[in-house]
Amino acid sequence: MRVMNHPNVVSLKHCFFSTTSTDELFLNLVMEYVPESMYRVIKHYSNANQRMPIIYVKLYMYQIFRGLAYIHTVPGVCHRDLKPQNILVDPLTHQVKLCDFGSAKMLVKGEANISYICSRFYRAPELIFGATEYTTSIDIWSAGCVLAELLLGQPLFPGESAVDQLVHIIKVLGTPTREEVRCMNPNYNDFRFPQIKAHPWHKIFHKKMPPEAIDLASRLLQYSPSLRCSALEACAHPFFDELREPNARLPNGRPLPPLFNFKQELSGASPELVNKLIPDHVKRQIGLQFPHQAAS
Repeated sequence: MRVMNHPNVVSLKHCFFSTTSTDELFLNLVMEYVPESMYRVIKHYSNANQRMPIIYVKLYMYQIFRGLAYIHTVPGVCHRDLKPQNILVDPLTHQVKLCDFGSAKMLVKGEANISYICSRFYRAPELIFGATEYTTSIDIWSAGCVLAELLLGQPLFPGESAVDQLVHIIKVLGTPTREEVRCMNPNYNDFRFPQIKAHPWHKIFHKKMPPEAIDLASRLLQYSPSLRCSALEACAHPFFDELREPNARLPNGRPLPPLFNFKQELSGASPELVNKLIPDHVKRQIGLQFPHQAAS
């Protein structure tokens, strides 16, 4: 937490140890204060029987992907428990911050990790299949589940157990092929599933759903981890083009929170991707040399 410094990641202000009367030792973390959680925001709209305005879905998801792009690239950290309860929202500025890194880990290729990780509704299928050598793409799956929940107003895969979770996923994505199971966990041999066809994505969401939102969800929620787009690629998706417009504002007329003050998360990104991520009006403000520097 001390090395993380990003507008979409909650910052650690201070830490100290304390002991109890029975000499139990506790580590106390003092974080920056952010008033709301994504979970409470979703509940607010659900209780009012309303859908979240699509501009807020775009704004929140874009910032989630920016935060993921940073932690995946710079410290090389996988969050491993991304869910609405672990996403903070400032209700005034609508700035979003990832929090609760209690399950986070720097993943090392070839090093085994526990598969029983991540809250059930947001758990990637490779974890359900018992994979121990997974990648940061498990966070991308979780982000796809959060996107679907913001669009639907309820969880997409509300499983009551690990098996039931897989059943909910199969009802949407269809039965995974042997190759997809191999991509998720090459050591999984107990392949016995009823053959169920994939449910068309456009039938899962309401008829007026922007096609770009459906396309993004389909790119995030893939069985094969390697087929899921990266967090930075997700930021460049056309679903977020409205945020890149020079006159983009919040519904109340206030300016959007900072969205293009990129840090080291652009390191290693192709010039083409950087060009998509930084709007022309921002390039003019910061100088044309920026995209070249960021891509080098």
